Amino acid sequence: MSEATQAEGLNPELKKHTFEAEVAQLLHLVTHSLYSNADIFVRELVSNASDACDKLRFEATNDDSLYENDGELRIRIAVDEEAKTITFTDNGIGMNETDAIENLGTIAKSGTKAFLDKLSESQKQDGQLIGQFGVGFYSGFIVADTISVESRKAGEPADKGVRWVSDGTGSFTVEPINKAARGTAITLHLKEEYSEGEDSYLDRARIKRLVNKYSDHISLPIQMRKEIWQEDVVDDENDDTPAGGEMVLTDEWETINKASALWTRAASEVEDDEYVDFYKNITYDMDAPLTWTHNRVEGRVQYTQLLYIPKKAPVDLYTREQQHGLKLYVKRVFIMDEAEQLLPMYLRFVKGVIDSADLPLNVSRELLQESRDVKSIRDGNARRILTLLSSLANSEDSDKQEKFAEFYAEFGDVIKEGLGEDMGNQERIAKLLRYATSTQDGLKTSFEDYKGRMVEGQKAIYYLTADNLAAAKNSPQLELFKKKGIEVILMTSRVDEWAMNFLTQFDETPLQNIAKGAVDLGDLQDETEKAEAEKAQETLKPVVDKLKTALGERAKDVKVSTRLVDSPACLVVGEGELSPQMIQMLKQMGQDVPESKPTLEVNPDHPLIKKLESSEQFDDLAQVIFDQALLADGGQLEDPAAYLKRVNELLMR
Repeated sequence: MSEATQAEGLNPELKKHTFEAEVAQLLHLVTHSLYSNADIFVRELVSNASDACDKLRFEATNDDSLYENDGELRIRIAVDEEAKTITFTDNGIGMNETDAIENLGTIAKSGTKAFLDKLSESQKQDGQLIGQFGVGFYSGFIVADTISVESRKAGEPADKGVRWVSDGTGSFTVEPINKAARGTAITLHLKEEYSEGEDSYLDRARIKRLVNKYSDHISLPIQMRKEIWQEDVVDDENDDTPAGGEMVLTDEWETINKASALWTRAASEVEDDEYVDFYKNITYDMDAPLTWTHNRVEGRVQYTQLLYIPKKAPVDLYTREQQHGLKLYVKRVFIMDEAEQLLPMYLRFVKGVIDSADLPLNVSRELLQESRDVKSIRDGNARRILTLLSSLANSEDSDKQEKFAEFYAEFGDVIKEGLGEDMGNQERIAKLLRYATSTQDGLKTSFEDYKGRMVEGQKAIYYLTADNLAAAKNSPQLELFKKKGIEVILMTSRVDEWAMNFLTQFDETPLQNIAKGAVDLGDLQDETEKAEAEKAQETLKPVVDKLKTALGERAKDVKVSTRLVDSPACLVVGEGELSPQMIQMLKQMGQDVPESKPTLEVNPDHPLIKKLESSEQFDDLAQVIFDQALLADGGQLEDPAAYLKRVNELLMR
């Protein structure tokens, strides 16, 4: 921002400043009618006024003199039809000259850069973004050609007030004023198109409707001057002409919102529409939430929770550095946004409010990390959300089942992270998971469903991880299970491989990855099959030994397979070792991966393996068989050119 200059021909104390470049860019967009919903300025300016009162209430916990004998916090909206202005006044914390310059003229406090970056990415002309990035004050320029702000900071003398004025074209002025009352008054000088006709915001009834729509949940009273009907005086008592009249403004201020925080009301008193409107206000999400839960929790720690599950996942859901968390209040005093300590990471998509009766008002993010009460609240929130999801998943109501399906499509992979992050709720989380299987398409089968379909004598839950459903369904690892009519769970998410390291059993039934370790079907494999497998081990031993030599360091071992039916070979890793998919994923993340070599299992009945015994191209054929097994398992070839060369040479012979 350029240095301040004295405005020519004006008050010598009036200083002119230039907006920071990105603020000027934002103002240019706003003043050129970027947004289709001009109404949002009411929501944003009321929200800012509420924040200012919250800040005063917080500061006054240590110094109640800041109230200046006026402890009834409020927001007032005044409409002046003659001047064509709307003024939003609060008696909150207020600003001095330095605050006004920093908060209204520079990027330091506004979040303007993040807003512009997001706008550039999405190309959305949507007013929801302006509040999401903390630049709500500038929404006033959608409807106003000039905005003037008069403010005085609580606790400072009357002559330390400040007046800030701008027409939104690149600069603003500040000057000192005398202001008896603390707080801030923001006056919008409306553009002609917004002060006349059906789009006029000078209609008090319209402003009331907008307050009720966007800001009814604000816990402070939002007031406007009361209007009453005044009949015309009829002088002639014998005149039968009906008396006329008009609405007249009084000096009395009336509260036009409910003036109570929605979460402090009993759930039975709150309508669904109110819950939805509140969610949209705190999240700037255009869609209604999928579902929510509202409870007062009593016990060693007392708090109120209002938790929402969104309908759609945000674009940065898998960016673990994203800002997330809940709004934290202590005894209805706002403390902070996005208190991430109130939710485990795998529930980072949850939105809402926590109002604690026990936390100190001066609690910081650092103290939140160490507080036993906060841990209790976090655990309680996790249990509540998991219970809510379970009620949807297990409901016989088709609408609730559909809601759970919607939820799982958006957030199922994130929930899986909880298997490794929240051991106390691991069983609850496992019951929510849904998969496709070798016999059932779609993410419909739970572990419980699978157990109910297990064949007689089956002692484990079998599963297979793969890059996608097609790869999983065509995996050589499935061949024996298809032959035996044994269902296998197919896991095709990138997080599955990692998550299943933490889940070893479900309802006392062990889980077994069919691509790891030896396949032991126990009673499901008859004695004849076992005898044939042992015989094949002896018969094929010379070929196996020769394969070990040909493959060298590429394979940990070579064995005769008991799991293959149609394919010539497959790769198997040991229990506890990393699969090719996991190794590939870790490398893509730039992590160092410990060396892990697979075991090659060959099908003794396959013609290609039988051909190996007498092949003159044994070494080349051995490498091709290994590479094909690697590809079938979702791995990547280290030298694709060498593979193609070998295949081409074999095809030409």
